[in-house]
Amino acid sequence: RKLDVPVKIVVTLTEDSDNDQVAQAYKDVSGLLREYGYATENNDKGRVTTEYLDVFQRRRDAEALGIDQANIILVMCGDKRRIVKLDELYDVNNQEKKAFLGQKVFTAAILDVSNPVRKKIYFLQGHGEMQLDDVSPDRGLSVLKGELKSRNFDVESLDLSARHKIPDDASVVVIAGPQGRCTPEEENMLRQYLSTRAGRLLALLPPMYPSGLDDLLYEWGVLADDVVIYDNGSSGQNDNGDLILVPTEAGAKHPVTSKLAGYHIPLRFGLSRCVRPDPGRPLDNNLLVTPLVRPDPATSWGERNYRDRGTPSFDENIDLPGSALVVVTSSERVTAQGNLPFSVPGGRLVAFGSSDWISNARLGVIGNRTLFMSAVNWAADRDVDLNVPVRPIGKFQLSLNQGQLRHLRYSLFLLLPGAAALLGAIVYWTRRN
Repeated sequence: RKLDVPVKIVVTLTEDSDNDQVAQAYKDVSGLLREYGYATENNDKGRVTTEYLDVFQRRRDAEALGIDQANIILVMCGDKRRIVKLDELYDVNNQEKKAFLGQKVFTAAILDVSNPVRKKIYFLQGHGEMQLDDVSPDRGLSVLKGELKSRNFDVESLDLSARHKIPDDASVVVIAGPQGRCTPEEENMLRQYLSTRAGRLLALLPPMYPSGLDDLLYEWGVLADDVVIYDNGSSGQNDNGDLILVPTEAGAKHPVTSKLAGYHIPLRFGLSRCVRPDPGRPLDNNLLVTPLVRPDPATSWGERNYRDRGTPSFDENIDLPGSALVVVTSSERVTAQGNLPFSVPGGRLVAFGSSDWISNARLGVIGNRTLFMSAVNWAADRDVDLNVPVRPIGKFQLSLNQGQLRHLRYSLFLLLPGAAALLGAIVYWTRRN
């Protein structure tokens, strides 16, 4: 009722899709979007309209809207856009749909694109980080920049040595693959941003390069070990040397990695270090540190002598065992407000033990893209649950033996048509007389 700008929703799902999941999603989505239309039909300023677009039959229209793939839903308001994908519409556990989240997802998307202020993400520069406008496959982030803009984020580079301050409109700060140390002054700016302004930081820290953020990470309960992770297992590393990573037990419940766990989507990282909850971190009941992603603990280890040119092998006296390895860790500070029955969220930090997994060459891996977008959404508070109940998905199964199937067949082919014919004969006889 309070929507004061028009919102258009473009659905590229098709009812006659060969994919049963897409066809079912079309039915769920189309029914729900009709309700949004009914709810705003008397609102001349803020009407919600829906258009169904087959991207294969109407390529020109799809290109005009900037849609380059099928089976997505585009929510638009003016020049603001947000893409909703199928995996966002359902709560999935062990590859089985448990609930339909459409009302929560679409309401959040409508509120997002109709908000006059966009959330801005700053990528730190000045220490050899990966560049937003670089189109190279190994170190470029041009593909990631496009993905963020399509999700209604503003993206900009930030050099703290030149600005000496983190801008007031920074929703998230990203440090993507630094190859040099942050200065103590820059570390202190990030510390103040996280602590006094409840800032949000994504730190992608590749191995072999000291970041200069050790003190900051310690204060947030995170330890970045100077190791390189190897995995000799058949399922732990692919032919290209990429590590195959999976969510931890705690990560399966965390907003950053719950989708990966629900759909059993693996991650593919290049050279990685261990970034784990610091066992010697200061005691702080308001600090929640969660290990999110790990390699196979049975076949992996953290190599400390990675600069040696020999064949890497596990040394239990020096190296980190697989059971201690974590590649992604989140840290969140939540402060209770007196006797109130809720807490106020403070800063949020997600530390990654690698950076090349978001490069142009690797962002096409569905798990990598999902992980980064989920981390951004969590950091930018887009994961906040609206007070909208989800719709559980009920499943029913009929178990019939051969005799029951035969009786059902006779009923369908003889009894029901016979009953209809008898009723028609009675009506005919009654009217005739």
